[in-house]
Amino acid sequence: MFKSKRIMLKPKYIIAGNWKLNKGPAEAKAFCEALSKHLTSVSLQNIDVVVAPPFISIPGIEAKNFFLSAQDVYWEENGAFTGEVSASMLKEIGVKYCIVGHSERRQLFHETDRTVNLKVAALLKNNIKPIICVGERIEERKAGIMYNVVKFQLSAALFDIQIKNPDELVIAYEPVWAIGTGNVATPQQAEDMHEFIRRLLENHFGAGIGGKIKILYGGSVTPENIAGLIEKEQINGALIGGASLDLDKFISIIKYISEKEI
Repeated sequence: MFKSKRIMLKPKYIIAGNWKLNKGPAEAKAFCEALSKHLTSVSLQNIDVVVAPPFISIPGIEAKNFFLSAQDVYWEENGAFTGEVSASMLKEIGVKYCIVGHSERRQLFHETDRTVNLKVAALLKNNIKPIICVGERIEERKAGIMYNVVKFQLSAALFDIQIKNPDELVIAYEPVWAIGTGNVATPQQAEDMHEFIRRLLENHFGAGIGGKIKILYGGSVTPENIAGLIEKEQINGALIGGASLDLDKFISIIKYISEKEI
């Protein structure tokens, strides 16, 4: 529907697990030790594996064969901000990625497009890759305004943001109606939105950078539906919720992707 102006070479995939409010320090450590062991027998040439535990569980994890992500961040470096965690603190404990703008943060904790933008800037300043989440609610899709919604979210998140390398940030398209519901966008629905996001990125950063930024799909991704999604040209990986909490399911998805050609 929204075809990119040039032929895309599919970049290295990213498979990221967002654990949300699950797995305390002991369980997270044991899970990641088992994950690392499994990944030693998986070819990771065409895939980066990312795990996003709760803040409290990150320091006890030794990241081998995968990267650590936080689930949120505050944009100030320090100060009287009770309960918050800064990008420099995340950097100090080895975090390489950070999710921002997730729909649960927007809906439950009043995250705004402006604060997403501030968080993106703070993360980039500390050489942490933002995973910027965008996506429409079911009523917005039914009203046919899903492209307007995503355009506004992404434009606001990237306001005054410039990068020199496409690997500095990641976009995750997560239709709100598919998150944790068991519903999933059809591969073509996802691809249409990813094509649209690609065009927005090329307009903002130029084709050289915007054409290579990774765009992930998130929303009830499972071992059963990953094949249809990942076949699409503009889908460069997945941000996975529930299935990432189950080691066998997470490994199954990773192995499937690792066996694909870029």
